[in-house]
Amino acid sequence: MRLAQYYSSDDPSNGKIRLVAIRDGQPVELAQVDPRLPRTLRQWLIAGQDVLAATRQACAVAPVVDVSTWRLLPPIHDPEKIFCVGLNYADHARETNAAIPTEPCIFNKFPTTLRAHGDPIVLPTIARQVDFEAELVVVIGREGRNIARDHAFDYVAGYACGHDVSARDWQKTKPGGQWLLGKSFDSFGPLGPHFVSADEVPDPHDLKIEMRLNDQLMQSSNTREMIFRIDVLIEYLSAVATLKPGDLIFTGTPAGVGVARKPQVFLQPGDVADVSIEGIGLLKNPVVAQEFGPNGE
Repeated sequence: MRLAQYYSSDDPSNGKIRLVAIRDGQPVELAQVDPRLPRTLRQWLIAGQDVLAATRQACAVAPVVDVSTWRLLPPIHDPEKIFCVGLNYADHARETNAAIPTEPCIFNKFPTTLRAHGDPIVLPTIARQVDFEAELVVVIGREGRNIARDHAFDYVAGYACGHDVSARDWQKTKPGGQWLLGKSFDSFGPLGPHFVSADEVPDPHDLKIEMRLNDQLMQSSNTREMIFRIDVLIEYLSAVATLKPGDLIFTGTPAGVGVARKPQVFLQPGDVADVSIEGIGLLKNPVVAQEFGPNGE
C-alpha cells in the first residue's frame, strides 16, 4: 500500500490534511468512502491493525480525487523522533578512508527539517558547504522498547525516500562538531513522496539507491552495503528510547557524497536534487538561497 498526505485549502476556513492512497498510480481519498478512517498517516499508524482492513476496502473502491489544488506534505509530517545513522554504508566508509564502525553512530534531526517532494531545500546564509545524502527511511509502526533483533521487523510499518541534507562546515569544523545543528537547518530533511508499506518491499537490504544532482548521477549503490541493518538499528535504538508509531530512521547514505569528491561538490541555488530508491519512489527537490522572513533582517 502506498499512502500520501496532502493539505487541502479549498475552503480557506477549513483547510485540513487528507490521507490519500495511491491505487494504480492514481490518488484516491480514503475518507470519502469511510469517514471514520484516520486523517493523517501517524494517526493511521497509531490505530494499527484496527484500521488496516477498512483501509484496504476503502482503497479498492474510493474514487480518484483531483489533487492539483492540494499541497503535498511529507508522508509523516509530525514524527516524535527522527533518528539518523552516520557512516552506515561500507562504500561510503571506504571513500572517506574511515574505519568500519563497531556500533552504530546515531544522531538526530529536528522535525522542522521535514519537507515534501517538490519543496525547496533552503541554503542558509550561515552555511557554505551544504551536501547531499540519499537515504532509505524506515517508518516505525508500533510502540516498543528493548526490541529483540529477531522481532524488529514486526515494528516496521514501511519505508520512504529521504534526503539527509548536511551542512558539512557545521558538522565537522564547529567546536565539538555540531552534528545535530549541521543536519537540522529548516528544510534539511526532504521525505517522500509516498509511504510504502513493508509488505511491498520484500527485502529492504537489496534496493538500488541513487542521487542525481541536475540529472548527473552522484550516488549509485545498493542498500546491501549497509553496515548495520535495519533489525540491528531497531534493537540498538530501542534499548535507549521507546520507539513510537511515526518515528523515522534515516538509515545512512552510500558513497558519492559531495564532501568526498575531488573537487568537492556542494549544493548551489538553482540545483535540483533527486533521490531514487528501487521500489520506493523518486524524491525531487529544488535548491534555493535563503530569503529572510518576517522575523529576519
